[in-house]
Amino acid sequence: MEQSPYRRVVVKLGTSVLTGGSQSLDKAHMAELVRCMAELHQSGIDIIVCTSGAIAAGRECLDYPELPSTMSSKQLLAAVGQSQLIQLWDQLFHAYGIHVGQILLTREDVDDRERFLNARDTLDAMLEHRVVPIVNENDAVATQEIKVGDNDNLSALVSVLAEADLLMLLTDQSGLFTADPRSNPDAELICEVKRIDDSLRELAGDSGTNLGTGGMATKLQAADVARRSGIDVVIAAGASAENVLKLAGGMRIGTHFPALDEPSNNRKRWILAGSSAGGDVVVDDGAVKALQQTGSSLLPKGVVDVAGNFVRGDTVRIINQNGVIIARGISRYSMNDLKKIKQKHSNSIESVLGYEYGDVVIHRNDLILV
Repeated sequence: MEQSPYRRVVVKLGTSVLTGGSQSLDKAHMAELVRCMAELHQSGIDIIVCTSGAIAAGRECLDYPELPSTMSSKQLLAAVGQSQLIQLWDQLFHAYGIHVGQILLTREDVDDRERFLNARDTLDAMLEHRVVPIVNENDAVATQEIKVGDNDNLSALVSVLAEADLLMLLTDQSGLFTADPRSNPDAELICEVKRIDDSLRELAGDSGTNLGTGGMATKLQAADVARRSGIDVVIAAGASAENVLKLAGGMRIGTHFPALDEPSNNRKRWILAGSSAGGDVVVDDGAVKALQQTGSSLLPKGVVDVAGNFVRGDTVRIINQNGVIIARGISRYSMNDLKKIKQKHSNSIESVLGYEYGDVVIHRNDLILV
């Protein structure tokens, strides 16, 4: 293949791609996908596979049992299917002399800063030794993640962890359309997205298959997280394995989400992508201006309200008085403390609380604008 503009690529493969819309894994198509990924790997590009399909593999292995529609049933299928899935990936890559290693993650594995760094170090070690990581949601123990189809968002978090250059979200659609192409023949492909707003989110529908759990909405969420961390994202059809090579070569197919100009540093990547917000801090217009225009830290004087239940060191959302999220950051004060010192000058923190953790609520080094 021609010289690729990318050095490290995450390939996210949805259940619909791996099954071809059937009830079982399409092993012939998976072999073609591996052939293309192996070509990239052999050219020197680091490849990370974020795979769905454990539940479908478990259902196939158990000969399509009739099970109640419960979370435990899905976890049963995932537990059985996970081993089947990794064995298949291992066999397919082994044909090209490529070793693979399995990493099972949940959102909690990147919520904690230390676990985030540990997961990153594991990925780095595997890639350094030219091992292809096969990453999946740990569905056998996850609960809510199964319901919302978090493998899309998981692939974004993995991209952030690995400091990838490109995230391919391969699905059963050719990209993001102006309407649902399955029901509207006039729907047009959106070739490039530079801004993700509410009107764009309205175009994202539900999952088109009962085999998978993700739809375009979760892909938009994933794209937003990854591009803010300096990663190019593309949503494209996974039915053609050759698209893996085309996308890695820079060909413009599907819907592209260009990376933002300034990728975040590692700590800010974690604040943005890895940690769930524990609460909201509402700030006045003066604080908004200071944060957005001068890169200032957030002072207690600018805080007008607090919501949620967070402690010192938790990640919070910073919201203006119209309810718009403007930033995320690590709070130096708990919710209870912040309620006491809001709208007060920094030099009065100690007299109010009897102690202080500095004169700012959130330092600019612990804050990222959204």
